[in-house]
Amino acid sequence: MSHQNLFVFDIETVPDTDAVPNLTGFEDTDSQARRDELERYHLDITDGRNAFPRQSFHKVVAISFLEAEIERIGPEEVYHLRELRSGGEAGFSERDLIQGFFAHLQRLRPRLVSYNGRGFDLSVLKYRAMAHGISARFLYTDGDKWNSYTSRYSADWHCDLLEVLSEYGGSARVKLNEVCSVLGFPGKFGVDGSKVTEMFEGGKVQEIRDYCETDVLNTYLVYLRLMHHRGTISTDGYNHAVGDVIALIEAEGAERPHLNEFMEAWGLACENSFML
Repeated sequence: MSHQNLFVFDIETVPDTDAVPNLTGFEDTDSQARRDELERYHLDITDGRNAFPRQSFHKVVAISFLEAEIERIGPEEVYHLRELRSGGEAGFSERDLIQGFFAHLQRLRPRLVSYNGRGFDLSVLKYRAMAHGISARFLYTDGDKWNSYTSRYSADWHCDLLEVLSEYGGSARVKLNEVCSVLGFPGKFGVDGSKVTEMFEGGKVQEIRDYCETDVLNTYLVYLRLMHHRGTISTDGYNHAVGDVIALIEAEGAERPHLNEFMEAWGLACENSFML
């Protein structure tokens, strides 16, 4: 299958405290007490090594994505940026958000691009879809045994950059922020994932969505550099794609200040040398 679109995505989550009573029998209704109990549980089962909740114990509060059209010219690809946005609207429930995500993918049938999306983001989305009774049959039936959304090594279907860049665990699994620091991209600035729960409880959902969109931009820029390294896109193709990102920021930055902040941080990171 020749995908016609790229779909670069990222999610933000908060701990699923509703699951705590069923998990451990802890009955306190206080949200912080339940988060502490969930942390205690994970420290216990990992012998104190990791308090971060496993994929099934997250609620999705934001899904952001970038879409780009794939044009093929001989053996090379050219990407044309179409949009960068977050799913859902004000007041959307988690179920609405996840149902909309999978329905959009079913229509688009794109090449997925993520950073740890196979290990975390898509895994969380699957658990939450099951919790809400949402079907996504295409995710398991499209393609074949070796080329599909569920095939770990099929990067043309789902390019999880963490997997690909680490040679599927053959070398160190480097964080997105670390890769960005080497390549001259902004990486994390202002907000990081550890602040999302506090922001969510403070009603700052739009700020979470804005932060998630900057992670999507970072992921896309890393993907472009990888595709250039692999020879999938030419230097001109890379510069065209980067030019599209800059043009989007210039066109929408006035109404979406986080994009201007991203651009400023990008300029500092690359010393204003955006193109190759």
